[in-house]
Amino acid sequence: MKRIILSSLCLLAVAAAAQDDNKLTLSGSIQSDMLLPQADDDIGAKKTEDFQTNTYVDLHLEHRLFEAGARLEYLEHPLPGFDDQGFDGWGVPHFYAKGKFKWAELTAGTFYEQFGSGFILRTYEERSLGIDNSLLGGRLVLKPMKGLTLKALGGKQRRYWDWNDSFISGADAEVSLDEWMPTWQEQGVRLSLGASWVNKHEEKEDIMADLTHKLNLPEYVNAWDARVNLAIKDWSLLAEYARKTDDPQYVNGYIYKPGSAAMISTSYSRKGLSVLLQAKRSENMASTSRRRENSTHSASAINHLPAFTLDQTYALAALYPYATQLADGEWAYQAELGYNFKRKTLLGGRYGMNVKLNYSYVRSIDRQFENGFTGNTIGGQMALAGTDGYTSSFFKWGGQTYYQDLNIQLSRRITKDFRLNLMYMNQLYNQAQIQQHGGMVHSDIFVADGKYQFSPKTALRVEAQYLKTDDDEGDWLFALAELSLAPHWMFTLSDMWNVGDNNPEQRPGEKNTHYHYYQALVTYNVGAHRLQAGYGRTREGINCSGGVCRVIPAQKGFTLSYNYNF
Repeated sequence: MKRIILSSLCLLAVAAAAQDDNKLTLSGSIQSDMLLPQADDDIGAKKTEDFQTNTYVDLHLEHRLFEAGARLEYLEHPLPGFDDQGFDGWGVPHFYAKGKFKWAELTAGTFYEQFGSGFILRTYEERSLGIDNSLLGGRLVLKPMKGLTLKALGGKQRRYWDWNDSFISGADAEVSLDEWMPTWQEQGVRLSLGASWVNKHEEKEDIMADLTHKLNLPEYVNAWDARVNLAIKDWSLLAEYARKTDDPQYVNGYIYKPGSAAMISTSYSRKGLSVLLQAKRSENMASTSRRRENSTHSASAINHLPAFTLDQTYALAALYPYATQLADGEWAYQAELGYNFKRKTLLGGRYGMNVKLNYSYVRSIDRQFENGFTGNTIGGQMALAGTDGYTSSFFKWGGQTYYQDLNIQLSRRITKDFRLNLMYMNQLYNQAQIQQHGGMVHSDIFVADGKYQFSPKTALRVEAQYLKTDDDEGDWLFALAELSLAPHWMFTLSDMWNVGDNNPEQRPGEKNTHYHYYQALVTYNVGAHRLQAGYGRTREGINCSGGVCRVIPAQKGFTLSYNYNF
C-alpha cells in the first residue's frame, strides 16, 4: 500500500507540474528533539541509551487539483516515556494523495478526521502525548451544493508501527441552513445541523468471562451522533448527543451496555464581556479499535470527549491535570466569565484591566452495579464481564467528585513598559480515580507573572508560583526568568522545588526528600529555523492535552531541539 500511494504521489506531481498555468508548491517541516540522558537516583531518572531522539520530517506537495504528503518518523532510540510503549522504530507511517475537484475531494492513504465534537470519531496527531491514531484507507468529501457537506470514509487505525485488524467506516452530513437564508445572515443568525455514523468491525476472539464461560463478542459496533449549532448575534448554542451499541472491551470490564454522551454549551460575547456555560454527561463511551487495548487514551482510541476544564499553561497549575473518564463516565460542568475594565476608571486604572473567572466541576454518574460489585470498571475488572454492568439514572450524580477547580486571573498593565498577571486557583483532584493511587488532593495555587519591556527588542519575563497542599507530595515552589533579545535570542532559567513532602506515609517505601527540578535553556531563532539547547531535570508526572493524558518519566540531561518550517 505504501509503494502504491508513494508511486501515485510522484506520478500525479509530474502531471501537475506539466501544466504551465498551474502552480505547484512544496512545503514541510523538520522537528527533532534530542536528549543526552544522565542517571539520577534521587529523582528516579534512568540512562537507558547514550542518545535519544524523536525526529519527524513532513513533506506536502500542493496543486490546484492535487495534494500529497508523507511523514518520516525516526524513533529508533525514542525519548523517555516513548521507549517502553511500542514507539521505538522508524519509517513512513503517514502518506496520502488527495484529488480536488469542483465539489468533491478524494483522499487515499492515511488521514485524520473528526465528526462533530469527536464523540464518536476523532483521529489526530499529538506528538507530546505520543498519539497518532490516523486511519489508513480512503475518504470522500462532497459539497454538492452551498451549505451542504457530506463525508464517507473507511480504513484501519494506526497503532504505533502497525495497523489494527479491525475496520472503521463512517459517514457524516452537515448542513448550514443560514447559507440558504439571506435574511438570516443579515440578522446575524447562523444555524447548522449535523449527523454522523461510525461502525467498527472486529473479528470475534476467545475471551473468557470465567473458567467455564466464553464471551459472545459482537463483530459490529455502531455509534451515532446528532448536533445543532445556533448563533444569534452575540449568542451561541451547541447541543450534541451520541450513542454507541454494546462494546465489551478491556477498559469497561467487558460489559454489554450501550454508551452515551450528551453536551450543551452556550456562550455570550460582546466587547469587554464574555460568558461561557457548559454541561456534559457521558457513560461507557470508551471506544477503541482493539478491544484488548488496556488504556482509554492509547493509539487505538477512536473517539474523544473534551474535558470541561481550563487548559493550564503555568507549571504548578498543570501539576494535577484532569483526564476525561471515558469508561466510568462523568458529569462535567464549566462556567467562565471574562470582563475588561475600561481605561481611566476606578478599577481599570490608567491602562485598563482584564479579569477572568473560571469554574470547573466533574462528578461521577450514578451507577448501580450488578453482582454486588463496587468500584471502578476501568483497568480490565472482570467481575462484571458478560453482564450489563450497571444501571444509571440520567440526571442523578454518583458519590464521587473527580475534579474541581476555581481560577481567578487578573491581567493589568502597571506602567507603559510593565504588565502584571496574577492568578489564584483552588483545586480538588481525585488522584485515586484519575491515577489509580493516592486519595483526594486539595491544593491552593498562587501565580505572579510580570513582563518588563526594556526596549522594542529586549524584554524580561519573571514567574513566581506557589502550590500549597497538605496532601500527596506537599508544597511546591516554581520560579522562572526569561530574557528575550528579539528577534534571535531567548535565555530561560527555571526551578521547580518540592519544599515539603508532608505525607510520605501515603507512599510507603518512598523517600521524604525535597527535590529541585531545574532547567537552563538557550533558544536561537533565525528565519524559519529554531534551535534550543538546554540542561536540567524533568519531574515524573502527567502530561495532558484536552483531557487526554500520559505519564512522563523522570529525566535528566542535555537537551537539543531543532525546528524548521519551509
